[in-house]
Amino acid sequence: MVAMALIIACGASFAQEKDLKQIRKERQEIRKLSKKEFGEKCTKAARKEAKALQKEGWRVNPGALPLEKQLDNSYLKQMEFDDDLFPKYIMADAKSIGENYDAAKASAMSLAITSLAGQIQTEVAALIENTIANKQLEANEAASIVETVQSSKNLISQSIGRTLPMVECYREVKKGGNKEVLVRIAYSAELAKKAVKQAVREELDKKGENLHNQLDKALGL
Repeated sequence: MVAMALIIACGASFAQEKDLKQIRKERQEIRKLSKKEFGEKCTKAARKEAKALQKEGWRVNPGALPLEKQLDNSYLKQMEFDDDLFPKYIMADAKSIGENYDAAKASAMSLAITSLAGQIQTEVAALIENTIANKQLEANEAASIVETVQSSKNLISQSIGRTLPMVECYREVKKGGNKEVLVRIAYSAELAKKAVKQAVREELDKKGENLHNQLDKALGL
């Protein structure tokens, strides 16, 4: 199950496609692994994905880390969780086609940041749900905070700072000689939480000071 979780988690919609309880269960299993087991499973999952991508024609630029190593580093970060089972790094990927490499990469990065904002929304909503389960937050307060976070995707996207590039590869598009670029980026949980706080602060202030304080409490800020 853990090995399967590592492979499934690579998708950008990982947190959105699964039931919250199942996600938490898989993350708990991953956190139980020893450092050696964790590294071995990440490497195995990276090899499998690298093989699939290479079969589809994806390759890296000369001088860049081999695709398998990039993916291995990505898995190592993606599968780290804190005591609340919140990811230490939130990941997103995207791909785009352009007339040249730089144009395609710029477009893919823009799409990845938008996707990252969506991932942050999902993770924060799950974290807030957990505070209800632990009786740290009232259901009506949580619902109002989640609603505000879910309606602030563009603001969260604008609040995202420097991301960590984890994977970058490309392939030739047969028609037109264009390039298709795939990128995967990571963003620290600490910065992600601050991005949410910054994005929704004004709206929560309108709804009441207590909601702002409750969000800080849920985020551990």
